[in-house]
Amino acid sequence: MTRIDDTFQRLGASGGKAFVTYMMASDPDFDSALQIMRGLPGAGVDIIELGMPFTDPMADGPTIQAAGQRALEAGGSVTETLRMVREFRAGDDTTPIVLMGYYNPIYARAGGVARFLTEAVQAGVDGLIVVDLPPEEDSELCIPARDAGLNFIRLATPTTDERRLPAVLQNTSGFVYYVSVTGITGSAAADAASVAPEVARIRAAAGLPVVVGFGISTPEAARDIAGVADGCVVGSAIVRQIGEGRPVAEVLDFVASLAKGAHG
Repeated sequence: MTRIDDTFQRLGASGGKAFVTYMMASDPDFDSALQIMRGLPGAGVDIIELGMPFTDPMADGPTIQAAGQRALEAGGSVTETLRMVREFRAGDDTTPIVLMGYYNPIYARAGGVARFLTEAVQAGVDGLIVVDLPPEEDSELCIPARDAGLNFIRLATPTTDERRLPAVLQNTSGFVYYVSVTGITGSAAADAASVAPEVARIRAAAGLPVVVGFGISTPEAARDIAGVADGCVVGSAIVRQIGEGRPVAEVLDFVASLAKGAHG
């Protein structure tokens, strides 16, 4: 049982839904990002997805791409991301943390996968979302991560059909992340009516909670999507606030409004 498993068990017992947020580590700088991250649980966030900055993100739209560039210019890296997790864990040992990103920065880092997994577990990471590693490459990272005690969370999309879904779910744990739109982050609005049957299909096949992300930017959208899933993810809308230079308190107030929608 990871913190992720515990969170969904607790929420499920009360009929609650998970509110998951994404932010980029070291955006706009390490200290500011850590201050925001520390405030997320108090704003109603159940699970934190923390982006690992990378120069060539394939699934991210302009907003998160820009966040990655700001983070890299501020000295962001996998090493700094893990340091951010350690700093956060000094004051919070319960909120689940999922690192989200791409395989290249993990593989190319000194010590490679083995060192990354050791340091991630020691830092207090609970799960990984690595969007460019398909199931055919599970031996690269997914299975070693599972053996290290981490959840490996896979993405399912509107184009994941019945033939492909079993492979996607084979070594997935924690929850399934359903991408509500065909496209990049921040590219379109999620539609609860079209999402609902897909969530039911994936949940039945996976036996895991299904959390929906991409295209959720308002409290109303968070409420509607969480109403048909086990939770929702908001990323670009929050990252946009950070990119606009909003004070930390304003960013957290915005997060709290989204959390109220998701939990409603």
